[in-house]
Amino acid sequence: MAEGPVLTRIARGTFLVSVGDTRETVYVAGPPSNRWAFWNGHVFQSQVDADAEAPRQPGVRGHLPQTLTAPMPATVLKVLAVPGAPVKKGEAVIVLEAMKMEWPIRALADGVVKTVHCRDGEMVQADQPLVEME
Repeated sequence: MAEGPVLTRIARGTFLVSVGDTRETVYVAGPPSNRWAFWNGHVFQSQVDADAEAPRQPGVRGHLPQTLTAPMPATVLKVLAVPGAPVKKGEAVIVLEAMKMEWPIRALADGVVKTVHCRDGEMVQADQPLVEME
């Protein structure tokens, strides 16, 4: 009888997938509604349908700080954010390079940059805080 795949978490965002004698490392990043998986030079994305997400209470919107983190191990190519600068939702604040591709890290909402935790050329790890916004 064929042996099924076995998934073992070896670190935060890093998994070992074993099928028989074959073992592969898979990196997973992103929030539950927008997961990214990186395996053997390939990128896979899974998005949850907006209608499937939990409903929010109408009219309730708190002003919460947000921390933008690295979705995977990468090199910081460009820091575009400056503390105290206003940022619009969707605006790139950091550009990362991973797997020979550029990955812009974008603001999730309008806000003001509070702190930048990285610099050009720095190596960052998955889930490492890059920018704090208010």
